[in-house]
Amino acid sequence: MIFETLDTFGHEQVVFCHNKDAGLKAIIAIHNTVLGPALGGTRMWPYKTEADALNDVLRLSRGMTYKNAVAGLNIGGGKAVIIGDPATDKSEALFRAFGQFVESLGGRYITAEDVGIDVNDMEYVYRETEYVTGVHQVHGGSGDPSPFTAYGTLQGLMASLSKRFGDEEVGKYSYSVQGLGHVGMEFVKLLKERGAKIFVTDINKGLVDKAVSEYGAEAVGLDEIYDVPTDIYSPCALGGTVNEQTLPRLKAKIICGAANNQLANNAIGDEVAKRGILYAPDYAVNAGGVMNVALELDGYNRERAMRMMRTIYHNVGRIFEISERDGIPTYKAADRLAEERIAAIGKLKLPLGRSVPRFQGRIRGGH
Repeated sequence: MIFETLDTFGHEQVVFCHNKDAGLKAIIAIHNTVLGPALGGTRMWPYKTEADALNDVLRLSRGMTYKNAVAGLNIGGGKAVIIGDPATDKSEALFRAFGQFVESLGGRYITAEDVGIDVNDMEYVYRETEYVTGVHQVHGGSGDPSPFTAYGTLQGLMASLSKRFGDEEVGKYSYSVQGLGHVGMEFVKLLKERGAKIFVTDINKGLVDKAVSEYGAEAVGLDEIYDVPTDIYSPCALGGTVNEQTLPRLKAKIICGAANNQLANNAIGDEVAKRGILYAPDYAVNAGGVMNVALELDGYNRERAMRMMRTIYHNVGRIFEISERDGIPTYKAADRLAEERIAAIGKLKLPLGRSVPRFQGRIRGGH
């Protein structure tokens, strides 16, 4: 059934990686390389079954193709998953074995951190392959992408405010921010700097207390966040929080946040549009992180990264234009923008054997 699944998702290549001595069981999925080498993070998770791991990596890698295309990057979409518990199963051997598999692909897939993986793990991967982004600044990398993801989310928010209310005055409006991890907390900070009224929630009480004491936010319960009468709902944690149960409770005029897969399904996306709520598609809004690490390919520069984040404003605005032009919900308009760009570039007669990026300015760790 695997090839039938690949036909459905449109993948080019799926690599199963196994090293018994290192305890490595991993899957690398390359979805599309029309725009360039496939870039996407590696996730470590204790999947219940191998089928669950395969389904996750296929879904996530396809999502990266669309995210990277809408972001205007010259990279394709890919993703990897390592089957294991990040709390107990990590080792130098495991990550170096994984790095050897990444290296064997010759640059068709470039990896980065994702759920369950941190910069220290990537140090081991980087010992075996150059095709890693998000490495520490000491190696010429970009480090933590969270501030860039948050700043890009702010750009998507401003485009949404302009479309819905006709202005970009962030401080005029109220926000329900769900999730105060690295990106969520940074986003709250940016909202506070602009004078916004902010309501927050998180499963971690310490993070809630920090948002209250440092940024003047108002704390609400985990379930109460959907009932707060704010202008903007900003999911910045788990996916699927806009669903059959929560949507009827939302008072917001805009949904714009940094979480992935915010809509539980396409039917919910249709219902959001019917209710007159403006949805800023998540993978266009939260592209700041991948934009940031993509700059490592030809030499990282922080100022250039901040300039690139501002293109998210225009990308989100373009999605709203396509939605209006074609009479479709914004989540479909985002997909259409990505597909149009891939199709247009795919028709060009690109030179055979395009060179793989050489990662200018990198300092390699020793074997």
